[in-house]
Amino acid sequence: MKNYLLASVFVFFLIEASLAQEDLKVIQPHWVHFGDGPNALYKHLSQQAFDLLEARENRIKEIESKEEWGQWQTEIKEKLHKVVGPFPEKTPLNAQITKTVQKEGYKIEHIVFESQPGFYVSSSLFIPDGLKGKAPAIIYCSGHHVHAYRNPTYQHVILNLVDKGFIVFAFDPVGQGERLEYFDPNSGNPMGGPTNQHSYPGAQAFLAGSSQAKYMIWDGIRAVDYLFTRPEVDTDRIGITGRSGGGTQSAYIAAFDERILASAPENYITTFKRLLYTHGPQDAEQNFFQGIAAGLDQPDLLLVRAPKPNMMITTTRDIFNIQGAREAAEELEKAYKTFESKENFLMVEDDAGHASTPKNREAMYAFFQKHLDLPGSSADEIMDSLPASELQVTSTGQVLTAYEGVRVFDLNQRELEKNRVSAAKPANVAKAAAEISGYRIPVSPAETMMVGRIQREGYVVEKHLMKGEGDYWIPYLLMKPEMETAKAIIYLDPKGKGVDAAEGGEMERLVRSGSMVLAPDLLNTGEMGGGNFTGDSNFEGNSYNLWFGGILIGRSIAGLHAGDVNRLAKVLRDDEGAGRIFGYGKQRMAAVMLHAASFNPDIEGIALDAPVSSFQSIVESETYDPSLIEYSVAGALPVYDLPDLLDYLSRDRKLLMLKPESGFQPMKENDLKIPATVIVADFEDREQALKEWLR
Repeated sequence: MKNYLLASVFVFFLIEASLAQEDLKVIQPHWVHFGDGPNALYKHLSQQAFDLLEARENRIKEIESKEEWGQWQTEIKEKLHKVVGPFPEKTPLNAQITKTVQKEGYKIEHIVFESQPGFYVSSSLFIPDGLKGKAPAIIYCSGHHVHAYRNPTYQHVILNLVDKGFIVFAFDPVGQGERLEYFDPNSGNPMGGPTNQHSYPGAQAFLAGSSQAKYMIWDGIRAVDYLFTRPEVDTDRIGITGRSGGGTQSAYIAAFDERILASAPENYITTFKRLLYTHGPQDAEQNFFQGIAAGLDQPDLLLVRAPKPNMMITTTRDIFNIQGAREAAEELEKAYKTFESKENFLMVEDDAGHASTPKNREAMYAFFQKHLDLPGSSADEIMDSLPASELQVTSTGQVLTAYEGVRVFDLNQRELEKNRVSAAKPANVAKAAAEISGYRIPVSPAETMMVGRIQREGYVVEKHLMKGEGDYWIPYLLMKPEMETAKAIIYLDPKGKGVDAAEGGEMERLVRSGSMVLAPDLLNTGEMGGGNFTGDSNFEGNSYNLWFGGILIGRSIAGLHAGDVNRLAKVLRDDEGAGRIFGYGKQRMAAVMLHAASFNPDIEGIALDAPVSSFQSIVESETYDPSLIEYSVAGALPVYDLPDLLDYLSRDRKLLMLKPESGFQPMKENDLKIPATVIVADFEDREQALKEWLR
């Protein structure tokens, strides 16, 4: 009994010691209503997408006549061209046959052409022997495999089609096969798989006002152009197919190029609603800029072609959800029935994962045999894979080492230059930035809830929650000096509110200077970070797919954050009596603070601690920091950049730039210069500079 009492006393003191330690977390694990904060950003973006998609779905339900479907198709075409943007002008393909390989029953001509000047495309044309007259041709688009159409699964399909008498034209998507953009030139080994090869430059393309989708669609359109130069091809009988990422490409290219008669995307078409419920937005080229916001969904890629032959090839356990595929097929069946062309649409499904199956392949062969008018057996035959040596197109195995070519990175630089030459700066840069970033003005008073307080020497630390823009709550700390003050600072740190909140930290120094300090965990940071969704484009823990989700609906994470920052500013003004409000943005969060202050005249001044120099600097860097993408705004550069916001604020706000200990480059030479009114302080002088700034 004595030992038990001693043990109890010991446990009691341990508990008391534990309780005495500061816990700066606001949300506790057992608070069920606040327990899913880490997933709040994904859910919030998805819910907005669902609302937009529901509006589109309701419109589709109302369409009955051919005339109404025709009007819908006209709208789709206009929307597709708007969200993808104008294509480049058609320039000479400069096609060259690099090698011919004769096989039993067919030959392969390896070809390199330029879809844009210096943008080389490696490809192979498979031609059956003994052609009598012109033959139908099928463009084969490869999925996300590093070797592209040299992958045995893709070879199997290509060689079966050739065996049945089709000419097949397979080309390497950028970032795959012999078109790697990030690789070791000595070994030829890729630096990252196809998803990363697409999304790393694809993010830069979005910033520059272009897109990875546009570049890849244009490659496909130029592939059709090449087929039109071949005397053995019947240009009235062109088909296209591909699986996974190749399904994406085949659906895209056929939607934009009316010369394609029959289209059969595999393991891709579903609906965005079902995709967002499950696997989420995919890599860069699978997202149109503001596509969902424009009223588009994946079925529209096929609806725009009706009544031309379309086939959906699906599997029941695919990452592209089967329920969505079936719902897409219902829309298509309705349209084809109205066009009196039911026989021109077909959906086939098999019980498998994200894979090619014999049943689906045979259905695809039969589809092309029927609609490209080349009857014969649709049996899936066993085919021997070709050795790598027979499928190598270029002399070195990579276009970038065989030719003096350009990459997507270089195309993005061309886009920047075009913006510099043609784009005029808006009269009201803040208004333009608000529109492009998807910022929403906080209109109603924010609901808040205090959940705790910690007494420190000379000030208190309060714990609060604030209802955000959507169905989520932002946790924040509010440090208040004992002496009443009307001065307040909103303190943003990309690593979370607790990093500088310890005793003796940066926030304490600010509160001791006589200011309230409010430090939140905005969505995807601190307590609101670390959600379940990471996506397929994840660089060093930075999910591009969350950013892509915002792009689809016309929102940016930076713009969303700016809205919540200004909601917090209202709390400081209305609930805490703050008459003077300042903003402090560290590193990547400096971009958020620049946006928030530009949209809110109540923020008297901002301090930028080791800020990102500009969106342009991200696009111009071959090896930029992936953590910067979440805080950037797609489509911004044709209209504005961060230095433009800095210049805008310098007219009537107090601005301070704080240098870190090393590596400070607030602006590059070709960016706007730092306005003369901005105070720039060295690391050693930051404390004095902050005092001066807050006067």
